[in-house]
Amino acid sequence: MPINLETIAFTLFAAMCVGGGLGVAVLRNLFHAALSLLLALFGAAGLFVLLSAPFLAMVQILVYMGAIAILILFVIMLTQQVIVPEPYNRQWVLGALAALVALGALFMVIAQLGGGDAPYLQPQPLAPEVSDSGIAALGSDLVDPGRYLVPFEVAGLLLTVALVGAISIARED
Repeated sequence: MPINLETIAFTLFAAMCVGGGLGVAVLRNLFHAALSLLLALFGAAGLFVLLSAPFLAMVQILVYMGAIAILILFVIMLTQQVIVPEPYNRQWVLGALAALVALGALFMVIAQLGGGDAPYLQPQPLAPEVSDSGIAALGSDLVDPGRYLVPFEVAGLLLTVALVGAISIARED
């Protein structure tokens, strides 16, 4: 693999995603875990830029980093207990076994991709280039009641309920 600017950027963004994900899973301080989540989301946005999907990168930054992660940070700042005590988990063996099975399946898929004889490899692009009219069609689909309006309304309702729940938890003094 040649080392060029794109390879360096991919390595940097992938390391941000993996490091941020590990930070979310390992850190006991909720505020630090939320900051690790922001790092992972920024790395994913960078990967979208490398995949020539600037629209998805901006959605990633605006929606996930700008709204959801900041909402999580506000909820954490409004709660009393920021550091979670380390609970004893009796199912860690089952979790480790499930992680090893998932890792084995991932390695099998990568081995098939490396051989080039995988049936799901296609020589042509998976999707045609998205033009400006494709983005306009996406925008109209997002507000069409027969398409994606209901899932967006449900997501907005879920976020509102989560915010009300966080405020009610923070006000219990």
